Amino acid sequence: MQIGLTLGKYAPFHKGHQYVIETALQEMDKVIVIIYDAPGITTVPLNIRADQIRRLYPQVTVTEAWDGPTMIGNSPEIRKKHEDYIIDKLNIKHVDAFYSSEFYGQHISQALRAKNRIVDKERIAYNISSTLIRQNPYKYRKYLDPGVYSDLIINAVFLGAPSTGKTTITERLARKFNTKQMPEYGREYWERHHVNRRLTQEQLVEIAERHLKIENQKIAESDRYLFTDTNALTTFIFSQYYHNAAAHRLEKLAKLAEKRYDIIFVCGIDIPYNDTWDRSGDMNRTIFQKRIIADIQKRKLPFFLLQGDLYNRIEKVSHIISGYSKYQNITELSD
Repeated sequence: MQIGLTLGKYAPFHKGHQYVIETALQEMDKVIVIIYDAPGITTVPLNIRADQIRRLYPQVTVTEAWDGPTMIGNSPEIRKKHEDYIIDKLNIKHVDAFYSSEFYGQHISQALRAKNRIVDKERIAYNISSTLIRQNPYKYRKYLDPGVYSDLIINAVFLGAPSTGKTTITERLARKFNTKQMPEYGREYWERHHVNRRLTQEQLVEIAERHLKIENQKIAESDRYLFTDTNALTTFIFSQYYHNAAAHRLEKLAKLAEKRYDIIFVCGIDIPYNDTWDRSGDMNRTIFQKRIIADIQKRKLPFFLLQGDLYNRIEKVSHIISGYSKYQNITELSD
């Protein structure tokens, strides 16, 4: 069996890295990828970056180097630390080829007594670097797999009863931050398919699934933030409210929504009720709002309540997201 090895921080994991791994997969029977912790250059945790590789290349063996050396350079001391870590700490000794496009390919392959397999050193196939992408992920997003890019986008969802200003605030925030808004797909669907102002449980599942698909497309087009108007949690509450039940698939989509969003904002009912023909009254708005908040609390999800006029709500959201970093503990945010 021919064994290939490659390594890196993969912060972020881009198509140049993929090219190296895919070359190794074509030439070797088994490929090992070592991924290092990199808290000084990225907020994306090591295990998430490792899972990106596993998702794209399930046949690869990914080794998470949580205690790996962090120094960068070509001095004898630094070279020895990296070589000793791979050989002695990770116990990787029998490798046929070491794959890279960097200077360290020579000394690592020599230490392993393996072939030094340099891939696209001149960056002809993919003229990109992780440093450039970190400086402007949106500009260079074509070099990132959509799943990798989505891990860099802050997806802020806005929940609340009908007529609480979700559509208006998500539209305004998208314009303010020059990014995308994910509109409420359920409203569009309801206008086309409702019968006597009602939808079936199966139709509510269709809404949640289609909303999720469009949302993924919007994430791929977003710059730093996506402002999402409602999600499967809302659709789940609608199903319970009108049918006193929810389809199993909708329950699963609501469960998925628990971990999908970085920040949850709940739009308050302290603004005037817009009594349009497609709504069921201010009293129902109050009841629905209570059910949404209770469901969020039952799921133990932290959220920020938005109250006041549109200006104050936008200011609060802007303050919160400007101090927020992806994967940051949300309790560290000042309200």
